[in-house]
Amino acid sequence: MKHDPGIGPEREAAVRAATNAVVTTIDPPLPHAADGPLAGVRVGVKDNIDTAGVLTTCGSRFFADRVPGADAVVVTRLVEAGAEIVAKLNLSEFAVGVTSQNSASGPVRNPWDVSRVPGGSSGGSGAAVAAGLVDLALGTDTGGSVRLPAAACGVTGLRPGFAVVPDAGIFPMCDLVDTIGPLARTVELVARGFYVLAGRPVRDLWPTLPARIGVPVPWFDDLDPGVEAVVAAAARVFADGGAELVPVEVPGISAAQDVLYTIVYSGLADLHGERLARPELFQADTLTRMRVGCRVSEGDRVAALEARAEYQRAVDEVFEDVDVLLTPTLPVDVPRAADGDDVLATTRRLIQLTAPWSLHAGPTLALPVGRHPGSGMPVGAQLTAPVGGEDLLLDAGAWFQQRTDWHTALPPCRVD
Repeated sequence: MKHDPGIGPEREAAVRAATNAVVTTIDPPLPHAADGPLAGVRVGVKDNIDTAGVLTTCGSRFFADRVPGADAVVVTRLVEAGAEIVAKLNLSEFAVGVTSQNSASGPVRNPWDVSRVPGGSSGGSGAAVAAGLVDLALGTDTGGSVRLPAAACGVTGLRPGFAVVPDAGIFPMCDLVDTIGPLARTVELVARGFYVLAGRPVRDLWPTLPARIGVPVPWFDDLDPGVEAVVAAAARVFADGGAELVPVEVPGISAAQDVLYTIVYSGLADLHGERLARPELFQADTLTRMRVGCRVSEGDRVAALEARAEYQRAVDEVFEDVDVLLTPTLPVDVPRAADGDDVLATTRRLIQLTAPWSLHAGPTLALPVGRHPGSGMPVGAQLTAPVGGEDLLLDAGAWFQQRTDWHTALPPCRVD
């Protein structure tokens, strides 16, 4: 997918300025193979992913001048597949955050409404794809950092199963949970990107309807009514196609978010221990989260890891009865950017529906499924599969996108 030569540089510059999705433009693109499954695809890389000779800041003043000497493994795989890496993309500082407002490069804005957040921490990745600044973007996902921007920006994003995509050369948030995943407008391009990132042969998708789709029952009582209506309509698309929607209970799901927090925040405190001696260099929201980790005991951490193992066994048992699980991605309408918000409360609310699948070792696919009836902002849903179920998810997502056109909708702030 080549960039339209008819788009003027002034328009592209205006979109970059309006969204603040790009930290560093790479022109010409990184050296790449002349051919391959991603030939001609413009790719943006989240700025915590190393690119040799190109500034990689992690959205932090600590790394304002950091230039890696080698590419991350995923970058090597992309360029060997012919991808044109053209940008480093903005993010929450050190990938810590869900709104992408806490970056040393300034806040990222949503191309559907620049007064609203793009999700996070891979907010620049979601915004850049939606605005047409890149065709494919890389994000990292710990508590929802690929899926939340996909939902907020109306694009498609995949959190692969844990350790399916190599993380060498990527600055971690929590290496016990982190994954690396692609975002694009379509499942088809997300799939091509995933297979390259995972080092697998690129396969054609076989759009396939899952026979049994599990719907976890507790969450639908705590949703924004507009989100609930849109996701229910998406569920009917699957049901009308012949899938059976099966109410399911997932043991331990009510505690999953707290378990995830304990693991992630304790890891943050360890990872950034020396940097915490210079608190003035952190973004304020980042520092608030770091300090939560300092209060987690080793006993709490051990108990959380044991709870995760038990939860994973419970989820595996759920998948003995259904093919995939369907849930909303964001439980609320896309929030407006606002100073003075309680950052911990905001985080807790926004990752309410993504956190449980971050504890699961299998993959989750985020799809645009409609527009909020009040604001007109995108609404997303997630499909989650068993460990090793990436092919199943991508084929199911392709089936849905054959029958809907939400992934073709374009925001007002865009270059194409």
